[in-house]
Amino acid sequence: MNAMVLAVALMLVLSLWRVHVVVALIVGALSGGLVAGLGLETTLEAFNRGLGGGATVALSYALLGAFAVAIGKSGVANALANKVLGLIGKTDPTKAVAVKWVIILLLLVAAISSQNLLPIHIAFVPLLVPPLLFVMNKLQLDRRLVACVLTFGLITPYMFLPVGFGGVYLKEILLANVEMSGVSTAGINVMHAMALPALGMLCGLLVAVFISYRRPRQYRTTQAIGSVSTAADYNPRSLLAAAVAVVVAFSMQLWLGSMILGSLLGFLVFSLSGVVKWQETDDVFTEGMKMMAMIGFIMIAASGFAEVMRATGEIQTLVDAATAAIGDNKPLGAFLMLLVGLLVTLGIGSSFSTVPIIAAIFVPLAMQLGFSPLATVCLVGTAGALGDAGSPASDSTLGPTMGLDMDHQHNHIWDTVVPTFLHYNIPLLLFGWLAVLVL
Repeated sequence: MNAMVLAVALMLVLSLWRVHVVVALIVGALSGGLVAGLGLETTLEAFNRGLGGGATVALSYALLGAFAVAIGKSGVANALANKVLGLIGKTDPTKAVAVKWVIILLLLVAAISSQNLLPIHIAFVPLLVPPLLFVMNKLQLDRRLVACVLTFGLITPYMFLPVGFGGVYLKEILLANVEMSGVSTAGINVMHAMALPALGMLCGLLVAVFISYRRPRQYRTTQAIGSVSTAADYNPRSLLAAAVAVVVAFSMQLWLGSMILGSLLGFLVFSLSGVVKWQETDDVFTEGMKMMAMIGFIMIAASGFAEVMRATGEIQTLVDAATAAIGDNKPLGAFLMLLVGLLVTLGIGSSFSTVPIIAAIFVPLAMQLGFSPLATVCLVGTAGALGDAGSPASDSTLGPTMGLDMDHQHNHIWDTVVPTFLHYNIPLLLFGWLAVLVL
């Protein structure tokens, strides 16, 4: 068996068996390296070499956690929860339904904006989602639905709209790598190329919202939720400090492109304003870092896993095997290439890192099979995006879990990864395959 297929399959199966994702990633990486013939020492060297790639993201998440706890101290969460609960009313079910849809739309707009309008990616999640958990519990809103909404907003904009992160993915990575691999992209409308795959994502979202998770789901209102949503006192000064801190954090991230510095300066605003007292600073900072520790370790382990997969050389072997099976069959060729993209992204956890790996091999193959330049762009772009939703190591799934699991009632694998895999990867595979054949 191909070592990469084995490693990804083992990682996914262990995760589904509720083995911790970090352990699953390590076991999968070691198994893949050994099966590929790297030997234990070389496999460990590759894994250790890759760990540094996730350190920056892990530290960013840790500081975002501290920033989120400081926001909770300001009372913004309390003010937001009280306002929304006031809108629900005690006896009017119509208001509850209206507020539920307001929350869903708010989170959807925030997630979409985080990719294009205000490109902060998942930085908004620990700021916006935890304060709403108390209200979601009152509304019995299924958090799996919320995870699907957030993941849709984190992925679809960058794979369709060529601005913000979409500009990076579609122009600087996708079109550039297709051009580099031998196909001219002059005059290609990348939105036209990715329209049908994006429509597949939209269909998955509609199924999740209106069919799969429309029924109420019970959650406990724990002390953790209470501390986020109702415990902190607030006043105009603390709310103003929170507004200034958020603006400073977002502005610095947009200016310097650093979540680390943005979160740190935002936290400093809370400290200087007195919202977080100097004697409490250490405790608040530590609490926030603990909250994000699991996400950080998953990202670090995922970087090690990805490096081992690259070191095995089995990605090329996997593609060669698919190429041999294709022959001159265009429909089969498109489907197998998309399937390979799914496997590679599930393992690496990043669409942005997958495209350069597969473009060099898929583009010549697409030319050989007679696909148009537009279809080739669609093929590589969709193959790269496949697996971003539904990968245990993707920040598009880790981000929603980061906010929804504040009270430990939202399982990363079964409540985020499995729902997003089913609702997005399957329609994306089908719609992407159809798009490649008709373009």
